[in-house]
Amino acid sequence: MRIRAQVAMVMNLDKCIGCHTCSVTCKQTWTNREGTEYVWFNNVETKPGIGYPKHYEDQDRWHGGWQLDGKGRLTLRSGGRVKRLARIFANPDLPSIDDYYEPVTFDKDILVSAPGGLTDTPVKRPYSALTGEPAAVEWGANWEDGLGGAHERAGRDPNIARMPAEAAAKVRFEFEKTFMFHLPRICEHCLNPACVSACPSGAMYKREEDGIVLVDQNKCRGWRMCVSACPYKKVYVNHATGKAEKCTLCFPRIEAGQPTICSETCVGRLRYLGIVFYDEDAVLAAASVKEERDLLDAQRDVFLDPHDPAVQQAARDAGMPEEWVEAARLSPVWRLIGEYRIALPLHPEYRTLPMVWYVPPLSPVLDAAGAAGRDDTDADDVFHTIRDLRIPVEYLAELFTAGDADAAAGVLMKLAAMRSYMRARTLDGTVAQGLLDGIGMTAEQVESMYRLLAIAKYDERYVIPAAYGKDAAALEAQAASAGGCSLDCEGGPGMGGSEPAAAERFHLVSGGDDVHAGRRGLTSRRSDGRTGLSVDPVRRGRS
Repeated sequence: MRIRAQVAMVMNLDKCIGCHTCSVTCKQTWTNREGTEYVWFNNVETKPGIGYPKHYEDQDRWHGGWQLDGKGRLTLRSGGRVKRLARIFANPDLPSIDDYYEPVTFDKDILVSAPGGLTDTPVKRPYSALTGEPAAVEWGANWEDGLGGAHERAGRDPNIARMPAEAAAKVRFEFEKTFMFHLPRICEHCLNPACVSACPSGAMYKREEDGIVLVDQNKCRGWRMCVSACPYKKVYVNHATGKAEKCTLCFPRIEAGQPTICSETCVGRLRYLGIVFYDEDAVLAAASVKEERDLLDAQRDVFLDPHDPAVQQAARDAGMPEEWVEAARLSPVWRLIGEYRIALPLHPEYRTLPMVWYVPPLSPVLDAAGAAGRDDTDADDVFHTIRDLRIPVEYLAELFTAGDADAAAGVLMKLAAMRSYMRARTLDGTVAQGLLDGIGMTAEQVESMYRLLAIAKYDERYVIPAAYGKDAAALEAQAASAGGCSLDCEGGPGMGGSEPAAAERFHLVSGGDDVHAGRRGLTSRRSDGRTGLSVDPVRRGRS
């Protein structure tokens, strides 16, 4: 067993209101510069819908993720090395700008410089932010927001196409007969990332200390194989620099013990961040199980119980400090995934073992039970209603359980039982033992799950250990010698910094540059013996 720590996220979709605050703050922080106009490291989609980029879930078209070959071996859908080399200069499996959307800007000067006496009101015309030519606004990062375009395109949602015919018939786009929910998406920082394996330059790598997947800008040559291989299409190309970019999970904040900017600003408080332990030796076997519906349980089995004394000792033996062991024990992510088992991965059939999981949305089950003439306090009636909810269980199964409707229904039953149990306890103080027996949980577990999902405090939702203390002195000395903020450089998120100082301070590192096993924090050891910040998204260009 080789124990590793991974920073992971869980999102409770019942609490997402589709405000896009996470998307805007992420874009302002990481992609507010030339070359990234169309890039959204964090976007919020409306489901059902075809998503961003269009139809990204259709792997028959994009060939992303992994598959098993005829001998049961795990291979990239995009092909082996020979196939990728043969089309390295002409890759057909790339979304075009029309699949994303053409970003536009507006001629605002016309509003203030228009001559007087006009009979018509001057109007700002949209211009392409890429070419500067007049453009028509025909698509966006969430054109289907609030089902705004559902009547035109949402019926082509790949998840609906994969559903059984009788279940797909339940999805209607008619007034008072449809449903919707919001799906925030970021890079999954997978345990078995296809983008890392597909990169010909070795520029993409998974950090050993916390599992965050990053891009070494010095090594990236813009082959774009990572874009094709990522089944979630969360790797982008900066058209100004020709380099690949992606969500960094706000690793400078993570290393300081702070949540990601999308989590920090989330209005609905739906995100949870924490550490999970996993067995690196078990990853390949978990991703290679034959039946897709077994992938969920296989990935759960990769995770290690942080309350197990043997696991704790193995973590210490691997060089993890005590605060990381304690953070794993208190992790809300582990509780939602491993203890309560109500969080599910997005499209486990891609075999990347994603590490951003979701608590699926639950329709108003108590109202549905009453409307059907059932008793909303009876366990059997509540559980039977799960199959008749407005959001078909089969649709959620296509998203989160590789089509296993029973697994998705089991999670919804736990959520419904929690609601009914807490309702009965609050109204008259009774304990609905039948509900508890039906989901195999104790009253203490249900009340703890309710607190975490509904009223958890800030430090309960985000349990993030800071970087290793032994690196703190090096970081402090480095910042002091720089004469200012160590993130100040041309193209960086700071506000200044001279060119020579910036060039001397920033040394981009990757897994091939002798990163020390067990080290945490921003510093890494280079082959020349120096240490430098691992500031992967920083590159030369406009800030």
